[in-house]
Amino acid sequence: MIPMPKITMMPARARTSRAGEGAARPKQRVAAYCRVSTDTDEQATSYEAQIEHYTTYIQSNPAWAFAGIYADEGISGTSTKKREDFNRMIDDCVAGKIDLVITKSISRFARNTLDAKGEILLTIMASLAQQESQSLSQNVRMGICYRYQQGKVRVCTTRFLGYDKGPDGELVINPVEAKVVKRIFREYLEGASYSEIGAGLEADGIRTAAGGAKWRAGTLIKILTNEKYIGDALLQKTVTTDFLSKRRVKNKGLVPQYYVEDDHEAIIPKELFLQVKMEMERRAHIETKTGKRRIYSSKYALSSIVYCGHCGDLFRRITWQKPEGKRIVWRCLSRIHKKKAAINCPARTLPEALLHDIVVQAVREMFLAHDDTMHVLAHNLEKAIDTASVQKKLETVRTELAKTQQNILQDAQSGKDIEALADKLDILKRQETHLEGEAIQQKEKAARIREMKAYLTQPAVNEITYDEKLVRKFIEKITVYDDRCVVRFKSGVDVTVTG
Repeated sequence: MIPMPKITMMPARARTSRAGEGAARPKQRVAAYCRVSTDTDEQATSYEAQIEHYTTYIQSNPAWAFAGIYADEGISGTSTKKREDFNRMIDDCVAGKIDLVITKSISRFARNTLDAKGEILLTIMASLAQQESQSLSQNVRMGICYRYQQGKVRVCTTRFLGYDKGPDGELVINPVEAKVVKRIFREYLEGASYSEIGAGLEADGIRTAAGGAKWRAGTLIKILTNEKYIGDALLQKTVTTDFLSKRRVKNKGLVPQYYVEDDHEAIIPKELFLQVKMEMERRAHIETKTGKRRIYSSKYALSSIVYCGHCGDLFRRITWQKPEGKRIVWRCLSRIHKKKAAINCPARTLPEALLHDIVVQAVREMFLAHDDTMHVLAHNLEKAIDTASVQKKLETVRTELAKTQQNILQDAQSGKDIEALADKLDILKRQETHLEGEAIQQKEKAARIREMKAYLTQPAVNEITYDEKLVRKFIEKITVYDDRCVVRFKSGVDVTVTG
């Protein structure tokens, strides 16, 4: 049974988020009426320009369906008798074929039916209709906001992978689509890039939530950062700024947001979701000791984990074209881009075959020093699972966070200034996220240690060969020096390999 939701009000200026997806609306059938009153060449040019303009104008609006251009040329506007297209347009409007007519001005309609008084009357009626539309829009918005405050979540599932809508409008897991969501999260944490994940899904013929065959990076990022997959819901991510155009923008402090916890059944555990968030941060901020920010690469298992022992920059895989054939090596980026580098790095160039041998030798030495290694792993495991201090801090922050949220709601309802409380809430949320990250890192390290201990119980030491999966699973970093390499495992063990 899913627990009752916990609702958090997010102050208007304090949060930004990704735009949500609204329900599809039927397109308005839109036509245009053009007319010029003389047969001169100048007026003919104006007539043709109007037709071209309105055709492009209507067809460029995705919310409109083109219902045609009705045009009368060189005919007086004082009567409708000889205006065939005008009369045909009116007949189509009466028949329900047209929802909206666009024209240059009201005077383009017959002037004997729209004198000055008629134009004023039409203007007043249009103003009343606009005011009624604005009032209706405000009422709808207030109703939606009230539902948000009550924690009632309504999500369009037409383009939402992993969930269907239940009989009462609640989110219900779609088992087939949920497997795709879990696959995306798993592959990302295994080191795959967005393009690699997308290519794999396309190769298996898996469609996006919108039914598309192409998986783009933006689509995958939205999935990996969507809190609804952990059972929560951030409401009012976007806001309508113009009730006439229905234009929606990201809610960057325009109106309050509400965060509902435990609203529906989760597909992804919260710990896994936070691991993905931390991995995104890591990939986006790969910085070296040289102060340079490097782009994350997952093309090879060793990409973004081999560092220079001299300058601290990353090593990159490159191909040399030699007379005797191609040669694949790994070199320090400061040497590759030495014209732009602030230092002249003397780091050596490592043949790829040698780097692979170093990895294999490091793993073998872990096996050969089995007893000592097991002792170190046991010590590291004991430290990793000692999460009492982190949990205590986390509980304290969450208690204070709940009090602050309640105070914000009370002050907001009474019309008091919540600026100071909003600042406090921001600080507490950051502290909570940081402590949650620490707790996850401890659990992740404990899991890697257990995996390494299980791996070291295998007897076939001499059969170990270089394996990309082995590197992604166990190795955290390799530092290259002139005469040795230090291989750091994710279990917290360092192994020095000479060569």
